[in-house]
Amino acid sequence: MWIWGSFISLIFVFLALDLGVFNRKDHVIRSKEAGIWTAVWVTVALSFSGVIFWLFSDGLIENPTGLSPGGAVLKYITGYLIELSLSIDNVFVIAVIFTSFKIPPLYQHRVLFWGILGAIVFRALMIVFGVALINKFDWIIYVFGLFLLYTAFKMLKSEDDDFDPNKSFVFRKVKKIFPVTGAIQGNQFFVKRMGLLAATPLFVALLVIELTDILFALDSIPAILAITADPFIVFSSNILAILGLRSMYFLVSRMLQKFRYINYSLVVILAFVGLKMLLSDYIHPPEWVSLTVIVVSLVAGIVASVRIPERVLEE
Repeated sequence: MWIWGSFISLIFVFLALDLGVFNRKDHVIRSKEAGIWTAVWVTVALSFSGVIFWLFSDGLIENPTGLSPGGAVLKYITGYLIELSLSIDNVFVIAVIFTSFKIPPLYQHRVLFWGILGAIVFRALMIVFGVALINKFDWIIYVFGLFLLYTAFKMLKSEDDDFDPNKSFVFRKVKKIFPVTGAIQGNQFFVKRMGLLAATPLFVALLVIELTDILFALDSIPAILAITADPFIVFSSNILAILGLRSMYFLVSRMLQKFRYINYSLVVILAFVGLKMLLSDYIHPPEWVSLTVIVVSLVAGIVASVRIPERVLEE
């Protein structure tokens, strides 16, 4: 248990340094700063693969699936890349939420910071629940596989422009519980109006982001469980990818329109993982195959977005 405790403590140290030291004062996150922090978080996450190798080679952590140290590292990196790639879609939704609720860039980092805390709790619960289901019921892997294929099909057919946070379930419920102010009140989530506690647009945006993260976790958690059912690898790869989501948002959100084909990359990744789950009793591809499919899909989506002129789409 000390391994788990140390990892969770490390995450909260990272978060404390983030808000308490590096971003103590609200400021607009520019592309250069976002790029530096994205590189930092990716470096931290990839360097953690060395910790994974050490833990599994020295037998310092429970190994319920009998992984070799090298196999554990491959599964960790594959799981991390899956979560990171699926987060790209989450970035688009976060951008829509901030635009819809008119959240100024000055306060967006604060909203995302508190959203990370909620995401860690919800992801931990979903991972524990998902691992327990797979270990107890072998057939649940087929349910996850079908769900991922359905998600891939829905993503292929859906239009992102259809998402309207102002019509969301959370927004309607918050308005019934709290009065909602029409304007931003600095970096406050709540203010007092005529003796009553009123929620600001920052708080509403935070709740909607939390809800969408839970919905996205319904895709990403089964996808990682298709790679491995080892709880520590699933949890660590997932959380380290989430930690980099904020800086990635400020870096990628400004370039979303340029990456027109990334959505198809995510469809390929989800479909591949879903098929891998459904055929798990018959086909056992090496770990490098999954890693290669993910990397090639992302690179192909980026290259196609850059090389194919936008006017071709308009024609």
